[in-house]
Amino acid sequence: MSASGVVSGSDSGSDSGSVSGFASGFASGFASDFASGFASSPGSNRLRHVPAALLLLLATALCAGCANNKAYLSDPDIDPWEPQNRKVHAFNDGLDRAIFRPVATAYDEAMPDAPQRGVRNFFNNLSYPTNFVNLVAQGKFKESVVTTGRFLVNTTVGLLGFFDVASKSGIPDYREDLGQTLAVWGWQESRYLVVPFLGPFTVRDLGGRGVIGYFDPVAIAMREEHLYWPLVVDLVTLRAEFLPFQPDIDNA
Repeated sequence: MSASGVVSGSDSGSDSGSVSGFASGFASGFASDFASGFASSPGSNRLRHVPAALLLLLATALCAGCANNKAYLSDPDIDPWEPQNRKVHAFNDGLDRAIFRPVATAYDEAMPDAPQRGVRNFFNNLSYPTNFVNLVAQGKFKESVVTTGRFLVNTTVGLLGFFDVASKSGIPDYREDLGQTLAVWGWQESRYLVVPFLGPFTVRDLGGRGVIGYFDPVAIAMREEHLYWPLVVDLVTLRAEFLPFQPDIDNA
């Protein structure tokens, strides 16, 4: 994979450590990553099927999310922003230790297991629109129908999804995101990036996360109605779900 797209913007003279230098370098790196990711795939001709509006949204979401960071080159093929990624990872880890983990621990200790499962079931049920869109985009029409049935069962019989009746009835749970869809379309390889507050992604998966937010009910509530508490509850309960794995995370 060529590193020219990254070198041209983020490692050029006195601008290599500047905000504008990284912003342009990341945009160039994104374009290079996108093009080379598809070119390296046997199905690279599928690029012509990707809607132009989707590509524009991907680029916009990525550049807007990373315009305030700096980057330095290391391994241009795998982790071209390794020094900056390490700094952002240290920042995220400190933030987690200071805020997110204590809040999640307090929630876990105060809330019984059954209500915790109910809340997570509710938010998992809300992921139906994004799952459905990506299943259809990947050509998995049978799975999209099954996912719709699962959503209807859990929303009605399962009382808005708090009870996962569908799983107990043997209905499969298909979960897809736009990063996986882009991989199916041919973007097989992508560079590694650690984002403040959000954590590690590939460029492909981060772009997918940004675009698919237009279908996510929690993101829509925040964007359209300025309701932030669903996102806070979702994040706290999700963090609490990973607490049992904390020793493994710390030793990784």
